[in-house]
Order: sequence, then C-alpha cells, then structure tokens
Amino acid sequence: MNKMSRAIVKGRILILILAVLLLIPAAIGYIKTRTNYDVLTYLPKDIETMKGQDILANDFGTGAFSLVVVENMKDKDIVKMVDQMETVDHVKKVVWYGSLMDITVPEELLPEDLQEEISSGDAKLMAVIYDTTLSADETMNAVEELRGIIGKNAFLSGMSAVVVDTKNLSDKEVPVYVGLAVLLCFVVLTLTMDSFLIPVFFLLSIGFAVVYNLGSNFIQGEISYVTKALAAVLQLAVTMDYSIFLWHSYCAEQKNYDNHLDAMAVAISETFSSVVGSSTTTVAGFIALMFMSFTLGLDLGVVMAKGVVIGVISCVTILPSMILVFDKAIKKTTHKPIIPDFGIISKFIVKNFWIGLVLFAILIVPAFIGQRAYTSTKYTKTRSGKDAVYYNLDSSLPEDLASIQANKKLQEKFNMNSTHMVLVSSDMEVKTVKSMMDEISEVKGVKKVLGMDSLVGPAMPRDMIPQDIQDIFDDGEYQMFLVMSEYKVASDEVNAQCDTINDIVKSYDEDGMLIGEAPCTKDLINITNSDFNTVNSVSILLVAIIIIFVFKSISLPILLVAVIEFAIFINMGIPYYTNTTLPFIASIVIGTIQLGSTVDYAILMTNKYKSHRFVGEDKVTAVTNALKDSISSIFVSAMTFFAATFGVGLYSDIDMISSLCILLARGAIVSMFVVILLLPAVLRVFDPIIIHTSLGFRDKTKKEHKAQMSN
Repeated sequence: MNKMSRAIVKGRILILILAVLLLIPAAIGYIKTRTNYDVLTYLPKDIETMKGQDILANDFGTGAFSLVVVENMKDKDIVKMVDQMETVDHVKKVVWYGSLMDITVPEELLPEDLQEEISSGDAKLMAVIYDTTLSADETMNAVEELRGIIGKNAFLSGMSAVVVDTKNLSDKEVPVYVGLAVLLCFVVLTLTMDSFLIPVFFLLSIGFAVVYNLGSNFIQGEISYVTKALAAVLQLAVTMDYSIFLWHSYCAEQKNYDNHLDAMAVAISETFSSVVGSSTTTVAGFIALMFMSFTLGLDLGVVMAKGVVIGVISCVTILPSMILVFDKAIKKTTHKPIIPDFGIISKFIVKNFWIGLVLFAILIVPAFIGQRAYTSTKYTKTRSGKDAVYYNLDSSLPEDLASIQANKKLQEKFNMNSTHMVLVSSDMEVKTVKSMMDEISEVKGVKKVLGMDSLVGPAMPRDMIPQDIQDIFDDGEYQMFLVMSEYKVASDEVNAQCDTINDIVKSYDEDGMLIGEAPCTKDLINITNSDFNTVNSVSILLVAIIIIFVFKSISLPILLVAVIEFAIFINMGIPYYTNTTLPFIASIVIGTIQLGSTVDYAILMTNKYKSHRFVGEDKVTAVTNALKDSISSIFVSAMTFFAATFGVGLYSDIDMISSLCILLARGAIVSMFVVILLLPAVLRVFDPIIIHTSLGFRDKTKKEHKAQMSN
C-alpha cells in the first residue's frame, strides 16, 4: 500500500482531472437508469400472483386498469370524453355503460345489480384498460394524459395512478433530500472539525462517490424509487467516517514529517488499513439485505454495498488529492473545534459503570416488547392497539394527492376499496363459470363479480357483447373476471377474503389464479415476515464473523453484537410506545443497517481498549483510556449520520422515506449512547473472559521478560 499511497500523492493533479471527467459518464448512466416506482414488482417472480400478472401482460395484452368516477356529467359529454380518452397512447379500451349499448337506450335494460355498480346518484363508474403493465413508463404517461382530459369532474383511481403520484412526489423531493443532508452535515462538520474549508472537501469527495455509484446503477437497468431516494443520503451518512479518519491521520502525521506529501502518503496507508475493517461491517449489513425474497432488499443492498466500496476508494484517492492541492487554503481557515472535552465524562462513566448496567436492566424488557410489535407476525399492534406496520402502499403518501382523493371518491360513491382479478380456463363451461361467480359473490365483503355474462345478464347470449369487450375478458386460453371488494388492500378482512376466493377458484379450476393489488399485497405480508428473520440472522452472522477475524476472539463477537442489538431494540421499540405505525420495510432494513453502520463505534472503542490492555494497563485504566480516546470520534460519527438523515425524515412527504430516515437518525444517536454508556461496563465486567478468549490483549513477551528479571 505504501507504493500505491505515494503514487496517489504524486499523481494528485491527474487524479482530480480524471475524477471530474468520470462525472460525465456517471451522469449519463444516472440519467439512463430507469426508476421503478412500484414496489410490488419486487415480489418473487415464481409466486402465483406474479405469474398471473405475466399472463395478463403477455396473453391479454394488458396488466393495468384504472377505475374512473365521473360526477355531474351528461351522457353525451361523457361520450366525447371517452372518445378522447381512447385516443391516448396505450389506452386499450374505456369500458362504461355506453360501451355496452347506445346511450339512447335506458340504463334500466342492464341487469339491476350491474346498474348499481356503474351508477350511483350523480356519479358513474368506468374502467380504463391499458395495453401495458401497471407501472410501465407508457402507463404512467397515459395516466398523466388522461388526467388532463377528464378534468375536475372525474377522478382516476387505482395503483397506476398511485405510482404516478409517487413518481412525481419522489422526483420533486429527492434533490431536496440531498441538499438537506449536505447542509446539515456541513454544519456538524464545521463545528467539530478544525477547519472551515475541510468539510467542503469531505462533501465534495463523497459527492463524487455518490455520482459514480448512482451512475453505475445503469448496469442494473433500473433501481427502485426507495433506493434512489435513500442512496445518496445513506452513502453520505455511512462513509463520512472515512474522510474524518483520513484528515485526523494526516494532521497527526504532519507532526512526524517535515514534508506534507510524505505525511499524506502515510495517512493514506493508515486510513486504508483502518477503513477496510470498518467498511466491511457496513457492507455486510447491506449484503444481508440481498438475502430477502422481496427483492427490493437486493436492489437497495447492491446499490449501497457498491456505494460503500466506491466511498472507500474515493476517500483514499480523491480526498487526499483535494487536500494536498488546496493545502494552503485549508490552513488559512483553521479554527478550534467546538466540541466538549470528554476526558472527565469518560472517567465518570467508567468509575460509575453500574449506571450502564442498571439502564440496560431497566430498558431491555420494554425495548424487547416494543420491537416485537414490528418484527413478529404475532404481535402487530402498538401499545394503544393501532396497527404497528402498514403494507398498503398508498398509506405512505399525502392525503391531498389526486390518486388518494380518487380512491376516496371510489369508496364514498361506490363503497369499493379494492378490485381483484380471477383467471380461469377459457374451456370452462358458461354454467360452471356462472356457478363459481355466484359462489364468489356470496363471500363476505364482495360487492360485485363482473364478467362477460354479468355485463348483459344470464338471459342474453355472449354474442350481444361487442368483440373488443369480449377480447378484454377472454383471450382464448384464459378468461378473466373482476371481483369488486368493500375491503381495503392489506387489511385483515381483505386477506381473509382473498383466501376464501382463492379456495373457491381452485375448487373449480386447480390452475385458476387470483391476482391483483390485494392478493399481491397479501403475498408481500407473508414474504416480508419471513424476510425479517432471514435478514436479521444473516446480518448478525456476517458481522460476528468479521469481528472474529478483526479481534481473533470468541467472546467479543457476542458482546459487541449484543450491545448494538440492544440499541436496535430501543430504536425499534420507541414507536411502540409512541403509537407510531411504520411501513413494512422499516423493521426489515433498519436493524441490519443500524447494526452494520454503528457496530463500528463498538469496534473502535474495543480496539483502543485492546491497545491499552496490551501494554499492561489494568482493566479500569484500559477501559477509561479507551473511552477517552474514542468518544470524540464516536460523537462526531453519530452526529454526521444523524445530520444526514434527520432533515430528510422531517421533510419528506413520502412516509416510507420519512420513517426510514427518522429511524436511521435516531438509531445513530441511540447506538452512540449505548456504546458510550454500556460498552465500557461490558468491557470492565467481562474483562477476564475477554483476555482469555481473545488474542492480542496481553503482551506475553513483556511478562516473560519481567519474570526472568525477577528471577
């Protein structure tokens, strides 16, 4: 590494030129990377609901539809509007009363129960069928164009509309996320660093790494909007430590070398050796996400693990080059850091180590109970009885969005909250299909089962239905019908309803399928409940293995992981007592990210403790000095992590992003306090076990030398 470090120092100008030039392909890659705003597409491809979606897309030439509620419009005006709507690219068909018969024919000629479903007072209901999938770019463009056509008297509902609003809101907010994270980090760094200018170079070097990371996502083809929203903020939060370490190492080495170039070469070598171990635990946390069956975890895990690696490379190449080129300017902006003296605090904490143990004893039970509400399939309520976790994706969006208002209008006018689709064989006889539909219509919460036969009534032949309508419901291999439900997506009632309907369908056609948003969300619930245990176990195992290699210890992996897991319990338990409902993804990803990112605090302190113990200090002195040596770094690291995420959490109108960032920000602070207050007590109490189950905590050569001298 010494040769590489000197090469970096020597080629600092060239490195900066290359760094700037690489921004061009990175920016192009970022622009070319598609963003996926529909998280349901990350369900496993081999489950029945996803296979059904593929059949809709491939066989029926569709995969999405929207329900439109039209108010206070005359039929002749609706006809004109429908004609315009059907000219929109990728709108396959608009189905309403006028699609079945001439508007001069009274609605009363339609089946009575169908009349109730397509008309309610001054409101009429129509369906827009697209020839593309639910979250395809073409579908989203069609939704935007349809909204311009239908005006204020019509409300376009459904998942495609929700996806469009998610896209618009996310695209508007993401630049603000980055701006807030940079601004708040700059404030923290300005106060805690010894130069007003060095925070600028910290943020610039990480900014380069963020752009490279986001640009390289082009290889993946697309990333989720959640990953896009969090990537820059998270990368800034988890890689800032590396920049701080390089700067502190460089400042220390300048005292040992007359030439600042030599000092930087040594600092680069030391930084690389240190941050490789530190970054490994962070990468391990993100790798654990890749084990999720719900592949949003894979999406986020790949992007963030890659981002940490790129951040390390940037830290030991771009940042030192910037510092050396602008060395004189940096020195002119030096100031005394505004940070408290932690020496007295360290002595007090170690002397009164029992305080940490008492706090642990007091908090562990309520923390465990609280976090169970968000990580267990059995306990799913907050203390007040509210749902602890939500899976309904539109619950994360503001109430005033057009899609949310349209969904409310659909519920208000037609008492309809979700629509399922059933696929069965086209060879099934009409009377059998009728029997199945009748049975499904009797299921609790089902408002209407809509198929070809229900459009014209049992007494009229299918030939009465226009061919383009027939093609929507039957492709020759499968026939489809719709099930209108009173129940909301992700509710216990709709999940039970889906089970009952699925059983009915299978009894008539074992290859039949129930698909749609509600069945997909039900699968999401089952899969993510299982994913929590997988991700949690993998992250703990990977971090423990890394600690084993770092310390060559049997006991320390257990102790250090236990300390951070306690902090995670507190962080995830707080929402239980504040009656906060969290998005389903929070309980899965927060634990592994908090563990991977903040176990470094514990590793740093334990490394200092090991060094002091090795030179012969007693356990109390070693723990005191270890805390004193590390507390400032832990404080600055936690505060920058907090700054990068907290502002985004407060600002974001997308609750899924807001909740994740608030949890991450709080997690950093909780981990900081737990490590500072509890870990010294753990090291002091378990010192005899640690030194006998770990290598490098006692210098045996010194003891042997002393023994020989005494003899």
